[in-house]
Amino acid sequence: MTRLRNYFLTGLVIAGPVGITAYLTWSIVQWIDGWIKPLIPGNYNPDTYLPFPVPGVGLIVAFFGLVVIGFLTANIAGRTLVSYGESLLGRMPVVRNLHSGLKQIFETILAERSNSFKKAAIIQYPRPGLWAIVFIATNARGEVAHKLHDYNEDVTAVFLPTTPNPTSGFLLFVPRDEVIELDMTVEAAAKLVISAGLVSPEWDKVLPLTDATTDADAKRSLETAD
Repeated sequence: MTRLRNYFLTGLVIAGPVGITAYLTWSIVQWIDGWIKPLIPGNYNPDTYLPFPVPGVGLIVAFFGLVVIGFLTANIAGRTLVSYGESLLGRMPVVRNLHSGLKQIFETILAERSNSFKKAAIIQYPRPGLWAIVFIATNARGEVAHKLHDYNEDVTAVFLPTTPNPTSGFLLFVPRDEVIELDMTVEAAAKLVISAGLVSPEWDKVLPLTDATTDADAKRSLETAD
């Protein structure tokens, strides 16, 4: 019975992540197909002349559609048309706020020049002596930076994720000297947050060669780091 339990748990560890990943991927593909396939003309939709549905057609069409939209808006005429459309949206009382906020979020996340969430760090939160993992967003800007500058505070904006859902959290403005950057990647820090500390990334520290460190200890430390 002990071996049977161990085999079951081993199989669960292997098959669980694979099954959940496959399920989520399949759900996303079906969701996109449900939106895009009805818009495809019947002559170009393989579901109209095949005895079985072809998954992923809507995803492929959506990908190439976004590429074409990006290509068309890269020239002067496209940018002019987009600017005109955005000016119309800017005149609508409720829609303009929604569109402006979503546009800023997408530009921040997808822009190649953005340095958002490139580093993980730890800060003392919610009180001194307790530490929490945060993602460094950017330096404080605008009115926030100006107001805090009056207090002689050089602050940076960090995102404090919640467990086990790291997509929700808190935006904090923390003094720069209180933020301790980590060597782990943002992905590794996200796994640590999602698993509630159960999945910790591997880390090897090379001991400095001091009077208390012998040559043999330094050699073993270097071999471990390699």
